[in-house]
Amino acid sequence: MSHRDILAIGASAGGFGALRYLAGEFPPDFPASVLVVIHLSSHFQSSLDAILSQSGPLPASFATDGARMEPGRIYIGPPDSHLLVADQDRLQLGHGPRENNCRPAIDPLFRSLALCCGARSVGAVLTGTLGDGAAGLQTLKQCGGISVVQEPSDADFPEMPMAALSKSKPTHVASLAGMPALFQKLVKQPVAPPVNVPPEVRYEVNVAAGGPGSMSEMDRIGERSLFACPDCHGVMWEIKDGDLIRYRCHVGHAYTAELMSLALDENLTRALASGLRALDERVALAQRLYKQAHEAGRHHVSESWQRKIHDFEEEADVLRNSIKRVDEIAALSVRDRGR
Repeated sequence: MSHRDILAIGASAGGFGALRYLAGEFPPDFPASVLVVIHLSSHFQSSLDAILSQSGPLPASFATDGARMEPGRIYIGPPDSHLLVADQDRLQLGHGPRENNCRPAIDPLFRSLALCCGARSVGAVLTGTLGDGAAGLQTLKQCGGISVVQEPSDADFPEMPMAALSKSKPTHVASLAGMPALFQKLVKQPVAPPVNVPPEVRYEVNVAAGGPGSMSEMDRIGERSLFACPDCHGVMWEIKDGDLIRYRCHVGHAYTAELMSLALDENLTRALASGLRALDERVALAQRLYKQAHEAGRHHVSESWQRKIHDFEEEADVLRNSIKRVDEIAALSVRDRGR
């Protein structure tokens, strides 16, 4: 292939409208395959192929395992499968663990392109929350790809473009309105010289495809952290990609540092809620035992249960206030990252 014939686009919140706009702007003879991963509810995902097909001249369909990519077509990552590219021109659906709490996730798509055909690829991160796509886009750029990020001030949800902009140092930053002309220009550029792909990229793509994890491999590409995986509760490895810090367990669950923080907040809330439920149950039981002792005239025993009820209620109030505080901190964290 003499020119860049693969355009990969990742989006999340606000991406539905952005993709409809881009689909309407592609020319009928667009000389590249368009691969799309978007975080959407199953309601929108189920009809996204028809909506994008109706929005412009390029036919859109959900990707199928083993299908050969063709220029001038849009391939969408289906629900609950990572969209990957293997063997230069074939699509692969991976059923490995969720990454950044998503499947399909954007990072695995970009990494698979970096592994098989980075020199032929253009990757783009559009509107969305949190940070999926930043690590994969950086890897794609390091392996010969061209990286594009939507201008955060232009995005409906700027957090994902901001993460990609600050962590991956993209080749181009553009408004949504400027992307159609930019994409047409970039896909006509010549293929870049080949680049040696780091071995850890192959490992991470294999895990996303459903391959086995390896603790020894994780020891090679990262350092064991003090954190437990929010999904499987195994040890997490801290991986540093330049300015980007992310976490992965040997099973394959992966998080950016920001998403890891949110996941730990959620785990803490669940743990506190479990403790609160247990205390509420102890209060209810103590009240029942107090009533039985009081009605039986066992005043010493009833007074003891009354003191315990007071202590349990105080402990429950502490947990309620703690849960409220954790939720407030998490909400502030999300709001601040969106600025």
